[in-house]
Amino acid sequence: MKISKYTKRALTGGAISLIVILSGTLLLGKLSGYEAKVLIKNSLDGMNTICNTVALASATILALLLTLLAVSANAKTKLKKDHYRYVLQIARLDTVVFVAAIISFLLFNLPITESDSVPNNWFNTVYYISLAISSILSSGLIVVVLMLYNTVANIIKIVGLGEIGHPLAKNDNNEDN
Repeated sequence: MKISKYTKRALTGGAISLIVILSGTLLLGKLSGYEAKVLIKNSLDGMNTICNTVALASATILALLLTLLAVSANAKTKLKKDHYRYVLQIARLDTVVFVAAIISFLLFNLPITESDSVPNNWFNTVYYISLAISSILSSGLIVVVLMLYNTVANIIKIVGLGEIGHPLAKNDNNEDN
């Protein structure tokens, strides 16, 4: 599938947010296993909250895409297939983010800090992996929201403002891709 300029823009925004979020971990410096274990215990509630928030937002966005499709289908100006492909792309990515958030939530609820069989030096790895997972989930949601913004902005331009020359609007003179 061809990546549109809107998707590239959203992916760039997500990459920038991922870099900013992950750069915060560099500020922490090197941790000992015991420090990482304490930080994991203290941050589990926050990580669970992030997973719940991302899952809730993703499920809501997926449901709202149906409303977007209804508005698109009932518009006077007909939209090209590229618009519907883009909405499908958003739905796919949103579903991936939703599933990843649920799986991450389940993983973060494993009582790893209560286990005596896990060596202390593993907690560094577990801590950084948990930070990476929450950063990726947050960035994934940012990408979905940016893609959704682009779609809503295009619908407003085409349907609300009646922009005839828009690349996603069908005209009598142009063929659908």
